[in-house]
Order: sequence, then C-alpha cells, then structure tokens
Amino acid sequence: DQISLFKAQLRALLKASALADTSNQMSIMFPMISSISEVREAKNLVKESLEELLEEGYQLSMPKIGVMIEVPSAAFLTGRLAPEVDFFSIGSNDLTQYLLAVDRSNERVASIYNYLHPAVLYAIHNSAKHAQKHNKPVSVCGEMAGDPIGALVLMGMNIRSLSMSMGNLLKAKWVINSFTMTEAEALYKQAIRIDCEKETRQLYEDAIIKRGLGGLVRAGKK
Repeated sequence: DQISLFKAQLRALLKASALADTSNQMSIMFPMISSISEVREAKNLVKESLEELLEEGYQLSMPKIGVMIEVPSAAFLTGRLAPEVDFFSIGSNDLTQYLLAVDRSNERVASIYNYLHPAVLYAIHNSAKHAQKHNKPVSVCGEMAGDPIGALVLMGMNIRSLSMSMGNLLKAKWVINSFTMTEAEALYKQAIRIDCEKETRQLYEDAIIKRGLGGLVRAGKK
C-alpha cells in the first residue's frame, strides 16, 4: 500500500548487505503472500531498488527471494509459487489459524486451533512437496516446529529445517535424534490415514513414550 516506504526498507536492506563483511548472500522473505502477482510485484521493487543502488555505486547482487506460506491461498498455489522464488518458509501458526477459521486469542474458539488437523497436515505437506519438486529449500516455523510431536510429524514429511524458540530447541532436538527418517516417514504414513487430530496426537504420543521419551509429551511419564 505504501510503495515509497517499502522501497526505503528494501534499499536499507540492500545497503546493509553491501556494507556487511560477509560472503553470504542476503535473503529477503515476504510474509502474508496471498497471490503470485504480489510476489512478482515485490520482486520488481527489489530489482528497481537494486538498480538504483548500483547506479549510486554500491556493489550488489540480487538477493535470494522467499515467501512465507501462511495464507491458505498461498498454500494452494505453492506449485506455481515455487518457480518464482528461491525458498519457502511455512508459518504453521497463522496457516493453522486461517485454515481452521480460529482466532487463537478468542477463548470461545481457541480450543479448535490444532496444527495436527488433517487439513493443516495436508496443506503443509503439499507445500513442502512442491518446494522439494522444484529443488527449493523449505522450512517450518511456529509452535508446531518446536513441539516434539510436531517436529516428528514434519520430519516424516521430509522437512529438514525447523525454526523455533530457544526454549523448545532441546526438546525438539531430543525427539529428532531419537527417530530415524525411515521411522518418522512410517509414522506419518499412518497419520495421514487418520481423520481425527486427537487420534493423530495419540499415535505420536504412544511412539514417543515407547522410545522412552514420555516426559516430552506427558508430565510425569518416562
């Protein structure tokens, strides 16, 4: 809505990239994308900003461009979005909230929020498959990534990059290190045949408890 402000932000990012003492290429990720035209418009503004700074004498290269998949329309368009960008990040919190029409801050409906809902699992897996088909890196952020059960579910989808708060890091790492990819994939194949999120959670809780990690999913369990 405010192109001049957006370009000022892009120029600041690009300038910082040019001045930084690093060999790593900068990445820019656009959140709340809902259409392909939005991505193309944003990319064009990055290119315009880059060309302006090149004319001003800055030494720059085009940054990697990614999108956050957190709006349902974007989740349905990942096959077409993948060729347009360099990477995906799937925002499990907002994607779950919007798919299930649930405001997590509203106590009347907050209990319906559940990232193990079959529709949420399908949307995330479908997005990841399209990214992988086009050889584009994909990561997942949000509560799901930091939940031991959620991390194991995502591992079964062959998602290799998770973003979470520091407080959840050790729990997620513990469960990831306790299952092989083959085991995680086998669990997920069972999960996608389940129609109820409560049963899906039970499946994963049982698997984690059998592995001797019950304390990660149930207080007092070993």
